Amino acid sequence: MTLLSIDDYLSTSYRPDCEYVEGELVERNAGTWNHGQTLAAVMTYLHVRRKPWNIHVLPILRIRVRATCIRVPDVCVYLDDPGERVPTKPPFLCIEILSPEDRMSRVEERIDDFLAMGVPYVWLLDPATRRAFTATAAEGLREVKSGILKTENPALEMPLSEIFE
Repeated sequence: MTLLSIDDYLSTSYRPDCEYVEGELVERNAGTWNHGQTLAAVMTYLHVRRKPWNIHVLPILRIRVRATCIRVPDVCVYLDDPGERVPTKPPFLCIEILSPEDRMSRVEERIDDFLAMGVPYVWLLDPATRRAFTATAAEGLREVKSGILKTENPALEMPLSEIFE
């Protein structure tokens, strides 16, 4: 197996975009109806609130979580412009949307990478079961039973009823 340099990865476009982990390309599962519907709902909900909440909302952004690893969350939220084409500064929030092909072990690796980078909040949405989870470094991954995904400092809230219609 030939390993790809990070410079080659960064100078190449993939459709859909792939992640880069220790010299290897890692495909992202996407493109299903439920995934697309959920992504659109999340983006719409956050985008219309970007000015009052003073946030930057971006879909499918390459983020350098460590020197040899680039992850591509479905949605990320920054409080400030990171000032880089491929940010090394952690977002405030990363949102992942499960596809039917996703394996939990791979999803947990992604979440762990985000948390290790310093991302305060990771939300995980499962369109098939209409369940949501939140992850923080202090509490790990846990299911949201209140029906509202939340962050603190700043306080952002996203009711699941707005996402899973």
